[in-house]
Amino acid sequence: MRVIVTRPAGQAEPLASRLRTLGHEVLVCPLIRIEPLGGERIDVSGYDWVVVTSPNGAAELLQRMRGSLPRVAAIGPGTAAALRERGVEPDLVPAVSTQEGLLAELPRPAGRVLLAAAEDARRLVADELEADFEPLYSTVPMRPADFPEGDLVVLASASAARALAELGAEIPAVSIGPQTTDEARRHGIAVVAEAETHDLDGLVAAVARAAGG
Repeated sequence: MRVIVTRPAGQAEPLASRLRTLGHEVLVCPLIRIEPLGGERIDVSGYDWVVVTSPNGAAELLQRMRGSLPRVAAIGPGTAAALRERGVEPDLVPAVSTQEGLLAELPRPAGRVLLAAAEDARRLVADELEADFEPLYSTVPMRPADFPEGDLVVLASASAARALAELGAEIPAVSIGPQTTDEARRHGIAVVAEAETHDLDGLVAAVARAAGG
C-alpha cells in the first residue's frame, strides 16, 4: 500500500521506517509543524502533579523547567517514552490515553496541578482540577502544494486530522487514539483503524490491520 505519514518534519522517520519494513511504500508529507512558545523558564516547584499530554510537550517542559519535578502524569505511552528517554519515570500513565482517562485514575485530592500542553490542547484537566495551564508550543497547520495520492494516511494528532480536512483530501485514515479519531470523524474523515496502544507500535499495528482489511 501507499501510506502517507503526516508527522512533523524530523519526527516522521521512525514510523516511516517501520512501515517500509512491512513492505509499504511510504510517502512523508508533514501536515503540521511544531513552534515552541517563548523560551522562558517554567517553574515546577510548588506543584503536587505535572500533567504532560504529548511527546513534544515532554521535550519542551524538560528543556525549560526549573525546580524539582513533582509527581508526573503522562497521557499516552508515547509521552511516557519521551519522558523516560530524558531520565524521568512518570508516576502515572493512565490506561486510557485521554484527559478523561487521566482524571479517572489520578489520586484525589490531587493538590496543586500544572497542565503542560500545546496551546490548542483541551483543558479538561485544568477545568476539572482548577489546575494551572502552561502552553508550551503551538501546532501550525501546513498546506502542501501537492498532497500525494495514497491508499492510507496516518494521523498522529487531532491537529493533523484538522489539517487534512482543510485540504479536502478523501483518503482512509489510521488514527493514533480516540481524540484523534473523534476529531477526524467530526471533519468527515473515514477512520478505518485506531491504534490500540497510543504509540509507535500501536500505529504500526493499526496500519497492518487496515492493510489486511
